[in-house]
Amino acid sequence: MSATEEKKAQQEKEKEAVRASAAPAPSARRKRKAPAEPERFALLGVWAVLIVAFSLVVPQTFPTAANVSNMLSSQVVLLILAIGLLYPLRAGDYDLSVAATLNLATVVVAVLNVQQGWGIGWSVLVAIAASLLVGVINGLIVTAFDINPFIVTLGMGTVVQGLVYLLSNSATISGVDRTLSDAVLFQPFLGIPIGFFYALALVVIAWYVFDHTAFGQRLLFVGQSHDVARLNGVNVSRLRWRSLVISAGFAGLAGVVYAGTTASADPVSGASFLLPAFAACFLGSTVLRIGRFNPWGTLIAVYFLVTGITGLQLLGAQQYVQQLFYGGALVIAVVLSTLVRNRGERKRRAEAAAA
Repeated sequence: MSATEEKKAQQEKEKEAVRASAAPAPSARRKRKAPAEPERFALLGVWAVLIVAFSLVVPQTFPTAANVSNMLSSQVVLLILAIGLLYPLRAGDYDLSVAATLNLATVVVAVLNVQQGWGIGWSVLVAIAASLLVGVINGLIVTAFDINPFIVTLGMGTVVQGLVYLLSNSATISGVDRTLSDAVLFQPFLGIPIGFFYALALVVIAWYVFDHTAFGQRLLFVGQSHDVARLNGVNVSRLRWRSLVISAGFAGLAGVVYAGTTASADPVSGASFLLPAFAACFLGSTVLRIGRFNPWGTLIAVYFLVTGITGLQLLGAQQYVQQLFYGGALVIAVVLSTLVRNRGERKRRAEAAAA
Protein backbone atom coordinates (compact mmCIF):
# COMPACT_ATOMS: atom_id res chain seq x y z
CA MET A 1 0.00 0.00 0.00
CA SER A 2 1.43 3.38 -0.99
CA ALA A 3 1.88 6.28 1.42
CA THR A 4 -1.00 8.11 -0.22
CA GLU A 5 -3.37 5.16 0.22
CA GLU A 6 -2.29 4.73 3.84
CA LYS A 7 -2.99 8.44 4.45
CA LYS A 8 -6.46 8.14 2.93
CA ALA A 9 -7.19 5.05 5.01
CA GLN A 10 -6.11 6.86 8.14
CA GLN A 11 -8.34 9.83 7.30
CA GLU A 12 -11.32 7.52 6.81
CA LYS A 13 -10.66 5.93 10.20
CA GLU A 14 -10.55 9.35 11.81
CA LYS A 15 -13.85 10.34 10.17
CA GLU A 16 -15.47 7.14 11.41
CA ALA A 17 -14.22 7.86 14.92
CA VAL A 18 -15.66 11.37 14.80
CA ARG A 19 -19.05 10.09 13.62
CA ALA A 20 -19.04 7.40 16.31
CA SER A 21 -18.27 9.89 19.02
CA ALA A 22 -20.94 12.33 17.76
CA ALA A 23 -23.61 9.66 17.64
CA PRO A 24 -25.28 9.09 21.01
CA ALA A 25 -24.80 5.75 22.65
CA PRO A 26 -27.79 3.36 22.76
CA SER A 27 -28.20 4.05 26.47
CA ALA A 28 -28.24 7.80 25.82
CA ARG A 29 -30.82 7.39 23.10
CA ARG A 30 -32.97 5.42 25.50
CA LYS A 31 -32.66 8.16 28.08
CA ARG A 32 -33.77 10.82 25.63
CA LYS A 33 -36.70 8.75 24.42
CA ALA A 34 -39.94 10.61 25.09
CA PRO A 35 -41.88 9.19 27.99
CA ALA A 36 -45.34 7.76 27.52
CA GLU A 37 -47.98 10.46 27.24
CA PRO A 38 -50.91 9.54 29.49
CA GLU A 39 -52.92 12.45 28.09
CA ARG A 40 -53.42 10.51 24.86
CA PHE A 41 -55.93 8.37 26.79
CA ALA A 42 -57.67 11.33 28.41
CA LEU A 43 -60.64 11.34 26.05
CA LEU A 44 -61.19 7.64 26.66
CA GLY A 45 -61.35 8.39 30.38
CA VAL A 46 -63.82 11.23 29.89
CA TRP A 47 -65.91 9.00 27.62
CA ALA A 48 -66.03 6.28 30.28
CA VAL A 49 -67.09 8.85 32.87
CA LEU A 50 -69.90 10.05 30.58
CA ILE A 51 -71.15 6.53 30.02
CA VAL A 52 -71.20 5.76 33.74
CA ALA A 53 -72.80 9.10 34.63
CA PHE A 54 -75.62 8.86 32.09
CA SER A 55 -76.20 5.20 32.97
CA LEU A 56 -76.74 6.21 36.60
CA VAL A 57 -78.87 9.28 35.87
CA VAL A 58 -81.13 7.76 33.20
CA PRO A 59 -80.85 4.01 33.80
CA GLN A 60 -84.16 3.22 32.12
CA THR A 61 -83.14 4.49 28.68
CA PHE A 62 -79.40 5.18 28.29
CA PRO A 63 -77.69 1.83 29.05
CA THR A 64 -80.22 -0.21 27.04
CA ALA A 65 -79.39 -2.36 24.04
CA ALA A 66 -81.81 -0.36 21.90
CA ASN A 67 -80.07 2.93 22.73
CA VAL A 68 -76.60 1.47 22.10
CA SER A 69 -77.73 0.09 18.74
CA ASN A 70 -79.26 3.45 17.86
CA MET A 71 -76.04 5.32 18.71
CA LEU A 72 -73.91 2.92 16.70
CA SER A 73 -76.15 3.04 13.63
CA SER A 74 -76.83 6.79 13.71
CA GLN A 75 -73.15 7.67 13.25
CA VAL A 76 -72.25 5.33 10.38
CA VAL A 77 -72.54 8.00 7.68
CA LEU A 78 -70.57 10.51 9.75
CA LEU A 79 -67.83 7.98 10.54
CA ILE A 80 -67.37 7.03 6.88
CA LEU A 81 -67.22 10.70 5.87
CA ALA A 82 -64.72 11.51 8.65
CA ILE A 83 -62.43 8.59 7.77
CA GLY A 84 -62.29 9.84 4.18
CA LEU A 85 -61.43 13.34 5.40
CA LEU A 86 -58.37 11.96 7.20
CA TYR A 87 -56.54 11.35 3.92
CA PRO A 88 -56.26 15.01 2.80
CA LEU A 89 -55.87 16.17 6.40
CA ARG A 90 -52.84 13.90 6.79
CA ALA A 91 -51.42 15.58 3.70
CA GLY A 92 -52.02 19.03 5.18
CA ASP A 93 -55.08 19.84 3.04
CA TYR A 94 -58.72 20.62 3.78
CA ASP A 95 -61.61 19.24 1.72
CA LEU A 96 -64.66 21.41 2.30
CA SER A 97 -66.61 19.84 -0.57
CA VAL A 98 -67.29 16.50 1.13
CA ALA A 99 -70.76 17.39 2.42
CA ALA A 100 -71.88 18.56 -1.03
CA THR A 101 -70.33 15.43 -2.56
CA LEU A 102 -72.28 13.30 -0.09
CA ASN A 103 -75.44 15.14 -1.14
CA LEU A 104 -74.59 14.54 -4.80
CA ALA A 105 -74.20 10.79 -4.33
CA THR A 106 -77.45 10.52 -2.39
CA VAL A 107 -79.43 12.46 -5.01
CA VAL A 108 -77.86 10.61 -7.95
CA VAL A 109 -78.89 7.28 -6.42
CA ALA A 110 -82.45 8.50 -5.91
CA VAL A 111 -82.82 10.16 -9.31
CA LEU A 112 -81.49 7.18 -11.26
CA ASN A 113 -83.28 4.53 -9.21
CA VAL A 114 -86.63 6.22 -8.53
CA GLN A 115 -87.12 8.63 -11.42
CA GLN A 116 -85.18 6.91 -14.21
CA GLY A 117 -85.92 3.31 -13.25
CA TRP A 118 -82.30 2.16 -13.07
CA GLY A 119 -81.34 -0.85 -10.97
CA ILE A 120 -79.99 0.01 -7.55
CA GLY A 121 -76.58 -1.50 -8.31
CA TRP A 122 -75.96 0.69 -11.36
CA SER A 123 -77.33 3.72 -9.54
CA VAL A 124 -74.84 3.21 -6.72
CA LEU A 125 -71.92 2.77 -9.12
CA VAL A 126 -72.76 5.95 -11.03
CA ALA A 127 -73.16 7.88 -7.76
CA ILE A 128 -69.71 6.83 -6.55
CA ALA A 129 -68.20 7.57 -9.97
CA ALA A 130 -69.71 11.07 -9.88
CA SER A 131 -68.22 11.60 -6.43
CA LEU A 132 -64.79 10.46 -7.57
CA LEU A 133 -65.02 12.92 -10.47
CA VAL A 134 -65.45 15.74 -7.95
CA GLY A 135 -62.27 14.60 -6.23
CA VAL A 136 -60.39 14.38 -9.52
CA ILE A 137 -61.36 17.96 -10.40
CA ASN A 138 -60.45 19.19 -6.91
CA GLY A 139 -57.06 17.51 -7.11
CA LEU A 140 -56.29 18.76 -10.60
CA ILE A 141 -57.07 22.38 -9.77
CA VAL A 142 -55.16 22.29 -6.48
CA THR A 143 -52.03 20.65 -7.90
CA ALA A 144 -51.95 22.08 -11.42
CA PHE A 145 -52.41 25.70 -10.36
CA ASP A 146 -50.99 25.41 -6.82
CA ILE A 147 -54.10 26.96 -5.27
CA ASN A 148 -55.01 26.61 -1.61
CA PRO A 149 -57.36 23.58 -1.36
CA PHE A 150 -59.44 25.41 1.23
CA ILE A 151 -60.55 27.85 -1.48
CA VAL A 152 -60.80 25.26 -4.26
CA THR A 153 -62.91 22.77 -2.32
CA LEU A 154 -65.12 25.50 -0.89
CA GLY A 155 -65.87 26.73 -4.41
CA MET A 156 -66.27 23.23 -5.81
CA GLY A 157 -68.62 22.32 -2.98
CA THR A 158 -70.82 25.28 -3.88
CA VAL A 159 -70.85 24.23 -7.53
CA VAL A 160 -71.73 20.66 -6.64
CA GLN A 161 -74.49 21.82 -4.31
CA GLY A 162 -75.97 23.84 -7.15
CA LEU A 163 -75.87 20.71 -9.31
CA VAL A 164 -77.66 18.81 -6.55
CA TYR A 165 -80.51 21.34 -6.57
CA LEU A 166 -80.72 21.03 -10.35
CA LEU A 167 -80.85 17.22 -10.36
CA SER A 168 -83.38 16.98 -7.54
CA ASN A 169 -85.44 19.95 -8.65
CA SER A 170 -85.02 21.17 -5.05
CA ALA A 171 -87.35 18.45 -3.81
CA THR A 172 -87.10 15.33 -1.68
CA ILE A 173 -87.11 12.07 -3.66
CA SER A 174 -88.58 9.08 -1.83
CA GLY A 175 -88.89 5.41 -2.67
CA VAL A 176 -85.28 4.26 -3.08
CA ASP A 177 -85.10 0.50 -3.62
CA ARG A 178 -85.37 -1.29 -0.28
CA THR A 179 -82.50 -3.56 -1.31
CA LEU A 180 -80.11 -0.75 -0.46
CA SER A 181 -81.74 -0.22 2.92
CA ASP A 182 -81.52 -3.93 3.67
CA ALA A 183 -77.82 -3.90 2.78
CA VAL A 184 -77.21 -1.04 5.23
CA LEU A 185 -79.69 -1.69 8.05
CA PHE A 186 -79.60 -5.49 8.27
CA GLN A 187 -78.73 -6.58 11.82
CA PRO A 188 -76.57 -9.73 11.71
CA PHE A 189 -76.25 -10.08 15.50
CA LEU A 190 -76.64 -8.23 18.81
CA GLY A 191 -79.04 -5.82 17.14
CA ILE A 192 -76.12 -3.89 15.59
CA PRO A 193 -76.75 -2.82 11.97
CA ILE A 194 -74.28 -4.11 9.42
CA GLY A 195 -73.53 -0.54 8.31
CA PHE A 196 -71.51 -0.13 11.51
CA PHE A 197 -69.31 -3.06 10.53
CA TYR A 198 -68.79 -1.55 7.07
CA ALA A 199 -67.56 1.63 8.71
CA LEU A 200 -65.39 -0.33 11.15
CA ALA A 201 -63.77 -2.15 8.22
CA LEU A 202 -62.92 1.21 6.64
CA VAL A 203 -61.33 2.30 9.92
CA VAL A 204 -59.12 -0.82 9.89
CA ILE A 205 -58.17 -0.22 6.26
CA ALA A 206 -57.27 3.41 6.98
CA TRP A 207 -55.17 2.35 9.98
CA TYR A 208 -53.28 -0.17 7.84
CA VAL A 209 -52.71 2.35 5.04
CA PHE A 210 -51.48 5.08 7.39
CA ASP A 211 -49.23 2.90 9.56
CA HIS A 212 -48.07 0.09 7.27
CA THR A 213 -47.79 1.42 3.72
CA ALA A 214 -45.37 3.76 2.00
CA PHE A 215 -48.32 5.82 0.75
CA GLY A 216 -49.53 6.47 4.29
CA GLN A 217 -46.08 7.39 5.56
CA ARG A 218 -45.53 9.77 2.67
CA LEU A 219 -48.89 11.41 3.35
CA LEU A 220 -47.71 12.17 6.87
CA PHE A 221 -44.38 13.45 5.56
CA VAL A 222 -46.12 15.72 3.06
CA GLY A 223 -48.49 17.01 5.74
CA GLN A 224 -45.58 18.07 7.92
CA SER A 225 -43.99 20.15 5.15
CA HIS A 226 -44.73 20.19 1.43
CA ASP A 227 -41.40 21.82 0.62
CA VAL A 228 -39.27 19.44 2.69
CA ALA A 229 -41.07 16.43 1.23
CA ARG A 230 -40.55 17.74 -2.29
CA LEU A 231 -36.83 18.30 -1.66
CA ASN A 232 -36.58 14.70 -0.47
CA GLY A 233 -37.93 13.35 -3.75
CA VAL A 234 -41.58 12.82 -2.79
CA ASN A 235 -44.11 13.49 -5.55
CA VAL A 236 -46.14 15.91 -3.43
CA SER A 237 -48.64 16.86 -6.15
CA ARG A 238 -49.58 13.28 -6.90
CA LEU A 239 -50.05 12.40 -3.24
CA ARG A 240 -52.23 15.44 -2.61
CA TRP A 241 -54.28 14.67 -5.72
CA ARG A 242 -54.81 11.07 -4.61
CA SER A 243 -55.85 12.11 -1.11
CA LEU A 244 -58.52 14.45 -2.47
CA VAL A 245 -59.85 11.74 -4.79
CA ILE A 246 -60.00 9.26 -1.90
CA SER A 247 -61.80 11.81 0.26
CA ALA A 248 -64.42 12.35 -2.44
CA GLY A 249 -64.82 8.60 -2.90
CA PHE A 250 -65.49 8.15 0.80
CA ALA A 251 -68.00 11.02 0.67
CA GLY A 252 -69.76 9.26 -2.20
CA LEU A 253 -69.85 6.01 -0.26
CA ALA A 254 -71.24 7.88 2.77
CA GLY A 255 -73.92 9.37 0.50
CA VAL A 256 -74.90 5.90 -0.74
CA VAL A 257 -75.18 4.63 2.85
CA TYR A 258 -77.23 7.72 3.72
CA ALA A 259 -79.62 6.98 0.85
CA GLY A 260 -79.98 3.42 2.12
CA THR A 261 -80.56 4.59 5.69
CA THR A 262 -83.33 7.01 4.81
CA ALA A 263 -84.61 5.30 1.61
CA SER A 264 -84.82 8.79 0.14
CA ALA A 265 -82.76 11.83 -0.82
CA ASP A 266 -83.11 15.53 -0.23
CA PRO A 267 -80.79 18.26 -1.48
CA VAL A 268 -79.87 19.88 1.85
CA SER A 269 -79.55 17.44 4.75
CA GLY A 270 -76.04 16.31 3.82
CA ALA A 271 -74.66 19.74 4.69
CA SER A 272 -75.22 18.99 8.38
CA PHE A 273 -72.38 16.44 8.31
CA LEU A 274 -69.57 18.88 7.46
CA LEU A 275 -68.92 20.39 10.89
CA PRO A 276 -69.28 17.08 12.81
CA ALA A 277 -66.85 15.36 10.42
CA PHE A 278 -64.14 17.97 10.98
CA ALA A 279 -64.86 17.99 14.73
CA ALA A 280 -64.39 14.21 14.86
CA CYS A 281 -61.13 14.34 12.88
CA PHE A 282 -59.57 17.10 14.98
CA LEU A 283 -60.81 15.70 18.28
CA GLY A 284 -59.53 12.30 17.21
CA SER A 285 -56.06 13.78 16.70
CA THR A 286 -55.89 14.34 20.47
CA VAL A 287 -56.40 10.63 21.19
CA LEU A 288 -53.93 7.72 20.98
CA ARG A 289 -51.62 9.41 18.45
CA ILE A 290 -51.52 12.96 19.75
CA GLY A 291 -50.97 15.56 17.06
CA ARG A 292 -51.72 13.12 14.24
CA PHE A 293 -54.98 12.53 12.41
CA ASN A 294 -55.67 8.85 12.98
CA PRO A 295 -58.64 6.56 12.28
CA TRP A 296 -58.94 4.96 15.73
CA GLY A 297 -58.94 8.35 17.39
CA THR A 298 -61.61 9.51 14.93
CA LEU A 299 -63.75 6.46 15.74
CA ILE A 300 -63.48 7.24 19.46
CA ALA A 301 -64.26 10.92 18.88
CA VAL A 302 -67.38 10.16 16.81
CA TYR A 303 -68.90 7.97 19.50
CA PHE A 304 -67.71 10.16 22.36
CA LEU A 305 -69.64 13.05 20.82
CA VAL A 306 -72.80 11.05 20.17
CA THR A 307 -72.66 9.68 23.73
CA GLY A 308 -72.69 13.18 25.16
CA ILE A 309 -75.39 14.41 22.80
CA THR A 310 -77.64 11.39 23.35
CA GLY A 311 -77.26 11.53 27.13
CA LEU A 312 -78.11 15.22 27.30
CA GLN A 313 -81.12 14.78 25.02
CA LEU A 314 -82.41 11.96 27.21
CA LEU A 315 -82.13 14.37 30.11
CA GLY A 316 -84.38 16.81 28.24
CA ALA A 317 -81.89 19.06 26.44
CA GLN A 318 -83.11 20.69 23.27
CA GLN A 319 -81.87 19.93 19.75
CA TYR A 320 -79.43 22.85 19.80
CA VAL A 321 -77.18 20.85 22.16
CA GLN A 322 -75.95 18.96 19.10
CA GLN A 323 -74.57 22.11 17.48
CA LEU A 324 -73.05 23.19 20.81
CA PHE A 325 -71.30 19.86 21.21
CA TYR A 326 -69.91 19.66 17.68
CA GLY A 327 -68.88 23.32 17.50
CA GLY A 328 -67.31 23.29 20.95
CA ALA A 329 -65.50 20.03 20.22
CA LEU A 330 -64.01 21.44 17.03
CA VAL A 331 -62.72 24.60 18.72
CA ILE A 332 -61.28 22.72 21.70
CA ALA A 333 -59.69 20.07 19.48
CA VAL A 334 -58.01 22.66 17.25
CA VAL A 335 -56.63 24.48 20.30
CA LEU A 336 -55.34 21.23 21.84
CA SER A 337 -53.79 20.11 18.54
CA THR A 338 -51.98 23.45 18.22
CA LEU A 339 -50.68 23.27 21.80
CA VAL A 340 -49.47 19.70 21.33
CA ARG A 341 -47.81 20.57 18.01
CA ASN A 342 -46.01 23.55 19.54
CA ARG A 343 -44.88 21.46 22.49
CA GLY A 344 -43.56 18.81 20.12
CA GLU A 345 -41.62 21.42 18.16
CA ARG A 346 -40.04 22.77 21.35
CA LYS A 347 -39.12 19.25 22.45
CA ARG A 348 -37.48 18.44 19.11
CA ARG A 349 -35.50 21.66 19.18
CA ALA A 350 -34.34 20.97 22.73
CA GLU A 351 -33.25 17.46 21.76
CA ALA A 352 -31.43 18.77 18.71
CA ALA A 353 -29.66 21.38 20.81
CA ALA A 354 -28.68 18.77 23.41
CA ALA A 355 -27.31 16.49 20.69
